[in-house]
Amino acid sequence: MFQRKRRLRLHNVARDLVREHSLSLHDLIYPLFVVEGQNIKREMQSMPNVFQMSLDYILQECDELCRLGIYAILLFGVPDNVKKDSQGSYAWNPKGIIPMSICEIKKRFPQMYVIADVCFCEYTNHGHCGILDIETKSVDNDKTLDILAQQSLVLAQSGVDMVAPSSMMDGQIMAIRNILDKHGFVNLPIMSYSTKFASAYYGPFREVAQSAPSFGDRKSYQEDSANRREALWESLNDEKEGADILMVKPALAYLDIVRDIREHSLLPLAVYNVSGEYALLKAGAKLGVIDYDKVMLETLVSFKRAGADIIITYHAKEVAAILQ
Repeated sequence: MFQRKRRLRLHNVARDLVREHSLSLHDLIYPLFVVEGQNIKREMQSMPNVFQMSLDYILQECDELCRLGIYAILLFGVPDNVKKDSQGSYAWNPKGIIPMSICEIKKRFPQMYVIADVCFCEYTNHGHCGILDIETKSVDNDKTLDILAQQSLVLAQSGVDMVAPSSMMDGQIMAIRNILDKHGFVNLPIMSYSTKFASAYYGPFREVAQSAPSFGDRKSYQEDSANRREALWESLNDEKEGADILMVKPALAYLDIVRDIREHSLLPLAVYNVSGEYALLKAGAKLGVIDYDKVMLETLVSFKRAGADIIITYHAKEVAAILQ
């Protein structure tokens, strides 16, 4: 006798009862891009409803997010070009754009869980994620570890709730964990961009973060999109170094990698639903070829089904409006 799966699909209550995965506002982290100055709110042409905002507008955004039930944000700094240098030194300036934003957000919204990106592409005048070797014009991995650690310490001293290193330097988690523990921040968690691919899906992000490399690309330190075993190795290595949360970035084209990591690690797993994925759905909606809300939710649930616990997404406010 064949089994009738339709029996449990015929009623909406039955479908809810047996649904294996669901989407919650507690799963979501909303990225925010902070620029210097006041009264600045610039929408990105490639990413509708995504803005560069000065701190006064960031605080208004935090108020709206709290009212929507979203309490986790990921901060990116977009400093003025005159403050960028070859080492990205403004990234570890205690009076820099992100440390000051963290202090103010935590003062005004103590319930907001503030995560800060740890990298240098937005802060260097060459757009790469660390210190360059002058002779080879490639990123010097070990010298970059020192400044990643220093940046993380400044963020911790500013009151951040979690750091999220994204530069894909070998040994970065160990370096950051060591300096945080040495200075008494033993309980500050690290969400590692543990498997971050050299992806074409990042294009719109580089507009909003003003972080495109001035020459070359990042293939020497970001993961090759064709490599599955190496992708798993990257994340498991970060787990050994002390990461508290692992991440796959981008999400949509790498669900096999999400599943691989989920099956090999017990750590919480995040995905970054990146700018290109967001922009494609927005373009589809503008052309009228998709039901935007349904495709968006289906996409986000696919991340959960693949094994993700946490979703970093520009769709977070839209999801909140639907789920409430």
